[in-house]
Amino acid sequence: MVLDQITQADLYMNLSPHFAKAFAFLRQKGLDKLKEGRHDIDGDNVYALVIKGAGLDRSRAKLEVHRNYIDIQYLISGCNDMGWKNYSTCRNSAGPYDPEKDFELLDDSSTAWITVCPGDFVIFFPEDAHAPAAGDGEFHKVVVKVAVQAKLRNV
Repeated sequence: MVLDQITQADLYMNLSPHFAKAFAFLRQKGLDKLKEGRHDIDGDNVYALVIKGAGLDRSRAKLEVHRNYIDIQYLISGCNDMGWKNYSTCRNSAGPYDPEKDFELLDDSSTAWITVCPGDFVIFFPEDAHAPAAGDGEFHKVVVKVAVQAKLRNV
C-alpha cells in the first residue's frame, strides 16, 4: 500500500508500466466534472471508475481484494477512511472470489486505518485487502484500475 499526494505521483511510475497513463488521467483538468461510472483509459489495461457516495461507519466497511488489478484511489472531494490488512493474514472470506469482477469480499477486520482527503491517493496492490468506503459525509473519488502484468496470487 502507498499513501501520498498527487503532486508526488512521479515517484511511483516505476511500479507499473501502466502508471504513467493512470496518473496522467488523474491529473487532467476537469476530473471533477466527469460523470459517474467507467471511463476507459487504455481498454482493460487501465480504466477509471468515478464514484460519489456517503461514507460508511468503519464497523460496516468490508475488506475487499482484487487479484488482477491494482487500485489507485484518488479523492476529489470529501474524505474517506480506508481500512487495510495484509491479504496473506486474512482468514474469513465472505464469499467466493468472482473472476469476472476481480473481487472477493472478506469478513476480516482491518488492522490499520488511514484518512484520505482531496489531493491524496492510495495504491492498493493485490496483496492489500482494503475497506475503501468508510468515513463521515459525502465523498467524490476516482478509482483507477491498473492491470497487473501477471497474476500475483492464484488462491
